[in-house]
Amino acid sequence: MIIESLLDTDLYKFSMMQVVLHHYPAARVEYRFKCRNPGIDLVPYIAEIREELAALCTLRFSSEELDYLAAMRFIKSDFVDFLGLFQLNAKYVTIAPAEAGNGEIEIRIKGPWLHTILFEVPLLAIVNEVYFRNTQPGHDLAEGRRRLQAKIALLHGTPGYEQCHIADYGTRRRYSRTWHEEVLIALRDGLGSQLAGTSNVWYAWKLGLVPLGTLAHEYLQAHQALGPRLRDSQVAALETWAKEYRGDLGIALSDVYGLNAFLRDFDMYFCKLFDGARHDSGDPFDWGERMLAHYRANRVDPRSKVLVFSDGLDIPKVMQLYEHFRGRCLLAFGVGTNLSNDTGPTPLNIVIKMIRCNDQPVAKLSDSPGKNMCEDEAYVTYLRQVFGIPATQG
Repeated sequence: MIIESLLDTDLYKFSMMQVVLHHYPAARVEYRFKCRNPGIDLVPYIAEIREELAALCTLRFSSEELDYLAAMRFIKSDFVDFLGLFQLNAKYVTIAPAEAGNGEIEIRIKGPWLHTILFEVPLLAIVNEVYFRNTQPGHDLAEGRRRLQAKIALLHGTPGYEQCHIADYGTRRRYSRTWHEEVLIALRDGLGSQLAGTSNVWYAWKLGLVPLGTLAHEYLQAHQALGPRLRDSQVAALETWAKEYRGDLGIALSDVYGLNAFLRDFDMYFCKLFDGARHDSGDPFDWGERMLAHYRANRVDPRSKVLVFSDGLDIPKVMQLYEHFRGRCLLAFGVGTNLSNDTGPTPLNIVIKMIRCNDQPVAKLSDSPGKNMCEDEAYVTYLRQVFGIPATQG
């Protein structure tokens, strides 16, 4: 059994789920899986993935787990009560070979947002672990340990980077659950205060780390169908978040429609209300410079705001960004696959993205081409027009 606890997921799933419970309990959504690596044959592992899904759907939150969540300052008591009754249901998930017959698999999650939001991260972790335990039987993790220790030595041993903090964002693409735990223990013991925490709630609880996270793309995408008007959907998403958390969990995600559209909507009110913003696509140096200029243009001191970088980072890239921006703003770095799945074999680049909400298509048009997964090209064209996004973007 790969997933042993419903807490073995990213914190932002719970912070978003609480908003769904309080504001959109009737919303219905659909998610789709995609493997971006060419030539990966996952079809032989479908039965095993289904077995692990069935096991996942037997899990319930223990009273100790609920107590841990309840102790978080932003988690409300009615949400904890709801989680006490919660159980994932496999009827919302279909797993089958792709019609193209090319080795790809089709995973779709369709049902009430409130009852499907927790599938994404554990399902991705399941696909990863099933794939690697079948394709790399008896894989020696010595190379992974050597690489991990080199990363720790680089960050911890280089003078001038004592205040450079990283967080683990690697749950969804980890090599395996046991390797993920070993990585986190090594980071905790080797980096000390330079490890800011982890997005994984279960390991934060087990290992005494700080759980980290706010919101994901799906939250902003869903508002394309939930908001009053498509052009106002990003503003509606941020305002609903602020209504729920009253200034807490204040990191805004900037790339659902690209940075230009984000900066148009992220006005002085949001600049002052939110603690900062997160970068997840496009050139991080250009993004950071534009964010700092935007804060200054809105009469906000950038040194009081956090820039979070989380797009495909490794330790050298973290150090370059830290060197470039330190002293000019507060900084945070989330490192995922490079920590949790750098043992030798090529990691899987797999995602599960929301594609519909309330029977309407939704899409992400980021600053990195190729990340869009919408199945309705006419909608994508309309979305570009509404937000003034060039056809070369997303």
